[in-house]
Amino acid sequence: MTTETPNNEKTKYIRAESSRMSARLFSIGNLLAFLPGLFVAPFILLSEPERTAMILMFVAMIVPPILWFGFSIMVYIIARHHPHEVVGYYTQQSAYRYYGMIGLIIPVGTFFGTDWELWIITGGFVGLVLVPWTIWDLIQIQKYNWQDIEVPLNETEGV
Repeated sequence: MTTETPNNEKTKYIRAESSRMSARLFSIGNLLAFLPGLFVAPFILLSEPERTAMILMFVAMIVPPILWFGFSIMVYIIARHHPHEVVGYYTQQSAYRYYGMIGLIIPVGTFFGTDWELWIITGGFVGLVLVPWTIWDLIQIQKYNWQDIEVPLNETEGV
């Protein structure tokens, strides 16, 4: 919603619900990227699935984090520069955790080669660290006292 102040300045209101959802975006993406792997990894390690089933489960474990890696960059750029500073804070904290854990996989995974069990264990470890931390973050975002904010619009910005 756009309004004009007595000085003929245009302002835009950002609702608290919108700010809360923007703060949640990165954390929700983290969960969606790693939850499939947390369910699939124990099944692969503890049972002896057929080769085709194992490949499909391995893909279900690997593809979501890779897709989220690409998409998360866009989400980070948008949410980090949100007019409500707390949205940027929560986005940045979620990004630090996600990129840090993904960054851990690169040097550690260099020594794994084709030993798929080590890859699955590492993915499970990353998920076990990232998922509870992300859930905690989502709880903190929900508890935060979000308020509507009014943002002045520059002449170069859209309405």
